[in-house]
Parts: sequence; structure tokens; C-alpha cells
Amino acid sequence: MQKAKATSGELLTNFKSFNLHPLIEAGIEGAGYSVPTPIQAECIPSILNGRDVMGLAHTGTGKTAAFVLPILQRLMDGQRKRVRALIVAPTRELAEQTHEAIIELGRRTKVKSVTVYGGVNKNPQITKLRNGAEIVVACPGRLLDLVNHGEIDISQVEVLVLDEADRMFDMGFLPDIKRIIKCLPVKRQTLLFSATMPADIRGLVQEVMSNPVNIQVGDSNPVSTVSHAIYPVEQHLKTALLMKILEGTDTESVLVFTRTKHRATRLATQIAQAGFVAASLQGDLPQTKRQAVLSGYRAGKYQILVATDIAARGIDVSSISHVINYDMPDTVDAYTHRIGRTGRAAKTGDAFTFMTREERGFIWGIEKALGETVEKRTLQDFNYGVPAPAGNDGGHDRPRQQQQVRRRSFSSVQGQAMLQRSAASAAAAKSSYPSRDRQNRSSR
Repeated sequence: MQKAKATSGELLTNFKSFNLHPLIEAGIEGAGYSVPTPIQAECIPSILNGRDVMGLAHTGTGKTAAFVLPILQRLMDGQRKRVRALIVAPTRELAEQTHEAIIELGRRTKVKSVTVYGGVNKNPQITKLRNGAEIVVACPGRLLDLVNHGEIDISQVEVLVLDEADRMFDMGFLPDIKRIIKCLPVKRQTLLFSATMPADIRGLVQEVMSNPVNIQVGDSNPVSTVSHAIYPVEQHLKTALLMKILEGTDTESVLVFTRTKHRATRLATQIAQAGFVAASLQGDLPQTKRQAVLSGYRAGKYQILVATDIAARGIDVSSISHVINYDMPDTVDAYTHRIGRTGRAAKTGDAFTFMTREERGFIWGIEKALGETVEKRTLQDFNYGVPAPAGNDGGHDRPRQQQQVRRRSFSSVQGQAMLQRSAASAAAAKSSYPSRDRQNRSSR
């Protein structure tokens, strides 16, 4: 496996250096892209040369354009109106974002793209496939359903992209991915992009990729600056503490993570009743509602979004100033994915995590990965002594056997490295609570 790392001296000055088709260059210009990001500068030439590529980088670094642009270039020649490129994504939100990027960058090319995922009527998707889509962006379950019923032919796919591979594995999609790969031609180009590299992905790489170029960016130049803080609090006081923090903190856009769908909905309602403009995002929402919530959040209609982990990889909003872990994530990788929603596009961000007494063990793992002690914060004007109401179960929604916080995944080398880089960047940006001066640079 060949390895490559991006350095500042290797970055291309503009997209014209790739010698892309004029219609694609017009799409790039129309989208307002100027200088390629490190992952784009490193990946695009190898993909254009037909190599299999394994790209490892933070979320929010421009990975989508890194594979969309070479795919569009490839499809400018050859037969149209058949599926030639397949992009597999873990969530509907990510599939839609990728589809939107294809439409934006390929607007002048007339290349057709379609999204395929569950939770919605499949007939409109089938109709679009029959109308001759060249690129399919799909979630595994619905894709296999359509394959099994003969509604989509992927036997002539030339390029396979596995996007956010680690997230797909976290969600249990590995068996589905292997079934999909069996339906594809052996001779193809395979591209895999991931934020972390657990052992399962390394095993898949050996099985399905041919001498891939391994491209990793971000080691020396982190794309985000995130400051971490822990708020010790009893379970029954979390909501009151959250309201206090929201009232006393200078925020742009806030993303609050909860463990369950029910809690996300309930908490968003409570925040809205307190006078904030808030919405919830969770798996039980109809797809049209989910898209409306995401669009509203991106546009600034909602100041606060309360979400389950379904949003950890599905939100690309550069203005998120704070990520608040209302509920502790189960693994260090999950923590990394959540905080990756802030500190994007060269901005600084804050990650606040609520910690109950039972969850101190997880914080030790975070601190080990960061290589430093995370600041513990308490609010002077908050009453931490209020007892839990009689019969209150502390608000735990998951089964009793899962209530012990799992300490696995602390050995994830990539996850720890990402947190270490984040900590190093945050050291220079830290300032006093509750407000911070943000020096934001524009970046695409």
C-alpha cells in the first residue's frame, strides 16, 4: 500500500491544475471554490489516474469534492444513462449532501445523480433510476432491496465510493457492504474515505481494494480548533444546567447531542419553551421533516438543534460554535465525531460535555487521548444541591445493562490522534468562560 501525506508545500494553487473538463471547471467556479483543500489536492490526481484510494481525514475537510470531481471527469466520456458510479453513505442526510454536491459541481455536465435510501416511498427513486441516472448515492439497506428486486443494475459500476466508512461500521453495515460488493464487477475503481481507521476497515481494504494509495491529511495542520470542557452534574439537573449555559454563553449556532430519540424531542421542546429557537433531529422524523429541519438549521432559522448521533456525520454547517454533549457518548470515537461538528472551516469551537458521577471513567479515557486534563467547570450561580424528584429515574432511557459507560475504543489510534491535534490547537485559542473572542477566517 502506497502512502502519501499532504504538506503545505504540495498544495495546488487552484483547481485548474487538475486539468478538468471545462464544464466541470465552470461548476467549480459557480460553487465558489478557489483553492483545493489538502485532501482534495492529494486525492484528486490519484483518482484521476485510476488508482484505488483510501483517504483518511477529519470531517469537514472537503472529502466529498475530492471524489465527486474525478467521478464527474470520468463520466464525461463513455456511455450515459446507466449506473457507472456508486457512492455508499451511512445516513440519509449524508447521501443528500453528497447528491447536492454532485448537482452543484456537475450542473453544466448533464450527469444525472439519484439518492436511494429507506424511510421514504421507493417508487420515485425507481422512476429516476429508469430515467438513466449515472451516479447513485445510496444507503445500504434500500440499495440492497432495489438490487434484490431487480430495480437497479450495479453490474457495470466503474467507481465505488465507501464514504464515512467508520460510521457505517459503527452502525452495523459491514455485512450489507460485503453483499453490495459481491454484486459489483471485480474490475472497478474503489475509493474509501473515513475519519478513523479501526481494524475492521483495514480488513475490508485488504479484501476489496487493489494496491490503494493511502492518503492522510491533517497531522501537522489541524482543520479545527476545539476547546474542551466538562460539566459535572447529576442526571436530573442536566436540563436546568443546559438552560443556564445557553443563557450565559455567547453562541452562534449550538448542536446538542442526546442518547435517545425521545429525549431529543423532549429536550428541544423544553428549550423552545424557554425562549430559544430550537428544533430536534432524530430517526423517527419523516424524511421531508428531517430535510426541512436541516435546511432551517443551515440557514440560521434555528439557533439550537438537538439531535441523536444520526447527526454526528450528517451535518455540514460551518457556523456551529458549540457542541454540547447533554448525554455522554459511549466511545472516544463517538466523542470525536460529535465534536467534529464545530471548529470547522478554520473557525474555533467549544465542546461542552455533561458528566454524571458514574461517567467519570469515560472522561479519563478522553483525557488520556488528549494528553491533558480537561477543564472541569461549575457555575457559581447554579444550585447543584437540588434533590431528584421522588420516583425520578434520573432520565435514563437505555436498558439497565447498558447504563455502565463503556470504556472501549480508547485505544483507537486515529481517534486519539485526532483528539491530540484538537487539544494542541485549542491551547492557543482558549480564553475565559463564558465568552470568547473568535477570529474566523473564511474557508471553503
